[in-house]
Amino acid sequence: MPPKTKLAVIYGSARQGRFCDVVVNWVASQIRGHDQFALELVDPRDLSHDRHDIARRLDEADAFIIVTPEYNHGYTADLKALIDAHNRQWQAKPLAFVSYGGISGGLRAIEQLRLVFAELHVVAIRDTVSFAFASKKFDASGALIEPGEPHRALAVLLARLRWWAVNLREARANAPYFEVAA
Repeated sequence: MPPKTKLAVIYGSARQGRFCDVVVNWVASQIRGHDQFALELVDPRDLSHDRHDIARRLDEADAFIIVTPEYNHGYTADLKALIDAHNRQWQAKPLAFVSYGGISGGLRAIEQLRLVFAELHVVAIRDTVSFAFASKKFDASGALIEPGEPHRALAVLLARLRWWAVNLREARANAPYFEVAA
């Protein structure tokens, strides 16, 4: 059996009072139920005073999940700053998205992020979990009101993300990506 997949879950918002905490907590609780993953949380709030530690944690990760809101048809400046502060840490690794927002559930933010990560040589998988009108999907304690479909969607996302992570980890070990076509 392959070693645990080091999975970095990245907050897409740094706002005070952010709803992102609710969604990240749900995602993290689901990941903790899978013994194939070692979970690491990465928060853009830490970027200004902990840049080297964030770089190390991203570098050590085998895969990423970004939990992103959609603000004004896009993703946040804080997330963009975190992405742009790193380069090789992202390369040749898989990424999945969990999004939330209004009527679109954050899908427009995801589509923009796919373009950014393509430039960084990241494999963004198709599977997503999306919460339209997210504040109505969770109760006051942060539990999903109707967990069935989101749980199923996240289970598929995690299985496919792990497949990519295991195979790309082996590929990176055999031929470091930044040396390809150098």
